[in-house]
Amino acid sequence: MVLPRSRSSGVPAGGRGSPFRVAPSAGEVQPARRRVDALGVERTTRVTVPHRRLPRPGPVALLPAALVLAYAGSLLVRPTGAGWDLVADTLLRNAVYLPAAAFSWAAARRVPRERLPWRALAVCLGISALANSGRTFTARTDLLGPWGVTVVDGLALVSYLTLWVTLLGLVRARVPRFHPSMWLDGLIGALGTTAVGLAFLLGPHLTASDGSEPLPLVQLVLPATDVLLFALLIAIGSVLGLRLDPTVVLMTASLGCVLVGDLVLFARTPAGAQVGDGWPDLAWLAGIVLAATAARRAIPRPAPREDPDGSRARLGWQLLVLPLGATVGGLVVLAIGWGTDLPVAAAWLATGTVVAALARTALTLREVRSFDEVRQEARTDELTGLPNRRALLEVAERTLAAATAGRPAALLLLDLDGFKEVNDSLGHGAGDELLRRIGARLLPALAPGETLARLGGDEFAVLLPDAALERAQERAEQLRAQILRPFRIEGIRLHVGVSVGIATAPVPAATVQELLRCADIAMYAAKRAGTGVHVHVPDPLSGTGDRLRTMEELRTAIEGDELVIHLQPQVSFADGTTVGAEALVRWQHPTRGLLAPAAFLPAAEQAGLLRPLTDQVLRLALAATARWWPEHAVPVSVNLSAANVTDLDLPATVTAALARHGLPAGALTLELVEDTLMADPDRGRVVLSELRTLGVRTSIDDYGTGYSSLAYLRHLPADELKLDRSLTSDVADDPRAAAIVEHTVALAHALGLRLVAEGVEDERTADVLRALRCDIAQGYGIARPMPVPDFLTWLAARRASRAARAHV
Repeated sequence: MVLPRSRSSGVPAGGRGSPFRVAPSAGEVQPARRRVDALGVERTTRVTVPHRRLPRPGPVALLPAALVLAYAGSLLVRPTGAGWDLVADTLLRNAVYLPAAAFSWAAARRVPRERLPWRALAVCLGISALANSGRTFTARTDLLGPWGVTVVDGLALVSYLTLWVTLLGLVRARVPRFHPSMWLDGLIGALGTTAVGLAFLLGPHLTASDGSEPLPLVQLVLPATDVLLFALLIAIGSVLGLRLDPTVVLMTASLGCVLVGDLVLFARTPAGAQVGDGWPDLAWLAGIVLAATAARRAIPRPAPREDPDGSRARLGWQLLVLPLGATVGGLVVLAIGWGTDLPVAAAWLATGTVVAALARTALTLREVRSFDEVRQEARTDELTGLPNRRALLEVAERTLAAATAGRPAALLLLDLDGFKEVNDSLGHGAGDELLRRIGARLLPALAPGETLARLGGDEFAVLLPDAALERAQERAEQLRAQILRPFRIEGIRLHVGVSVGIATAPVPAATVQELLRCADIAMYAAKRAGTGVHVHVPDPLSGTGDRLRTMEELRTAIEGDELVIHLQPQVSFADGTTVGAEALVRWQHPTRGLLAPAAFLPAAEQAGLLRPLTDQVLRLALAATARWWPEHAVPVSVNLSAANVTDLDLPATVTAALARHGLPAGALTLELVEDTLMADPDRGRVVLSELRTLGVRTSIDDYGTGYSSLAYLRHLPADELKLDRSLTSDVADDPRAAAIVEHTVALAHALGLRLVAEGVEDERTADVLRALRCDIAQGYGIARPMPVPDFLTWLAARRASRAARAHV
């Protein structure tokens, strides 16, 4: 801001006071759907403010412009008489400050994070209006004398200082943390601008030239304050960078209008021109209108996010334009001022600008080097020093972009066999050393252009550009042979196996993610088959020609409403009552129709979707049970996957699901096959014990098909056994099968378990199983799996039939 002028400042009587000015604040609050600077310096992000919008323009918004137009009209048509001049210059010219101050105060309430700067702006506008009115009144009437001039100048100084609070507050609200580079950029902008202003704006008037006397220093207060404010503006812009922000543009234009008015007044005053015509005031008042508009546009913005480690380099032309321009200005001052009469202070300021620019250059080089180091670390595996998954994906993107059917690319996914045993036996330190040795052994075996990366854990990947399937298989065998050679870790000779999955692009994988998934599927197939190397081939039996697509569609099905359950009843051998129903999942595919579990469970297992799939089936089963439970207390059985059995949160999940549907714990039976406990039997027993404590029944499904049934049955917390259909289907014709069932029934009853016989297909088989003292029957001989509405009808009809027979 330029201090208001008075007689004590050397301005001729009748000169009008300069209004208060605000330097622009970069990164001003944006309306919804506008790009703003989230960090204030480093990057932009799209921000939407859903709850607060820009105030709608109305008649009040046009008030500042209307007042300026009224004042302009008073300059064109003004009645004679000193009284009218006093009213017009004191009241009409300064009236525009009041709505602008009101808009700023409203912005302080609307934008809590910027409350201080907007309130400071409102105070500054009010003080400026009071100072300008007092200056005009004092100059026209001389009623207050020298004391009044002193008071007016004091008010002007206060408004000037308050303006600095506004500018610095707006910057602070946008920059959470000032890095050294910001300080240097701001210093360069301030020093360079001040040097140019002092050399070319103030300098010619500080010394006598062509016989003219230098201006008194008191008359240079106005341009000096303009130079300082403009220097602050450039410093702020250097810190925040150039942004095409509407508010920044408005505030910059506001200050520009004020500076133009000041320069016109300053240029006319030494020539002895009368400045009482008031036309320079229009430029100043236009600046106030623009400042008022900026205040009305202020809206809440997200809090700026910090760069905690300060490692992000502040690069980009938006951040370098103003510091570079200030540096060039300093060099121009030094070049032109060498051997001339330019002020010494300008030379020192220009020198400081150049020195700060050199320091900024050194800091920039360090930031760039630090940025490159961080970027390299982000793409390097810390343990082995190999490229990591991110780096592999970047290389793979470029490789697949150049791959064609005639020149395919291939990905080898290598997963170690037996690595867990190394960690468990020798410790994680030995496992880490083994991983480093594997990377060091494979690197020399790579051909030019091939990329080796560690994806995480004990998984490695090799990307082969321009490699047909035969070439990929040959390279896989060669790399596998390298790993199969023994390693010596901590004095111990170790052998580890490796399974390699091979996938090619652009067929069948067209994208990097598909390439990784295909290679992952092939790798797991190699593990299951024990072949060491396996090539991914699209599965023609998947219904779509590719199991990968099935996996992706299944993810959507689980999140949506495409999964349904069918229910198969379980009845008592003793009296034929319905004692349970097993929930069996089906997939209502939008194009392939109703799919049985065999069509998608393998894909779910490979994609790691068994746990969310089971959770969805549990929700569907309990929702269905809640429909019949008030009239038929028939529990539902749900099969668990291995991931669910070892999930320590499962009891809490089940409890919440039962409560959500208003069901007791006895309404649910959870089934699991004994193989699901092999991975972590102790943890699985803990989970099942907690479920039994809650009152949820547990059942061992497919009993008799495992290799350790008796060993696990001794400690396994269960309520029932379900005999696999492979034992019950021939029980009527095979005495050996009947003997196995008979003794299994005796064992189950001795352990306090009830026995469910699956695969009851006909009445003859049911009679034999009943004679062998089995408890519950399930199979097509009872009923086929049916949708929930059909099961409800079946349940009601069976109950009615039993009631009718009992009545007879």
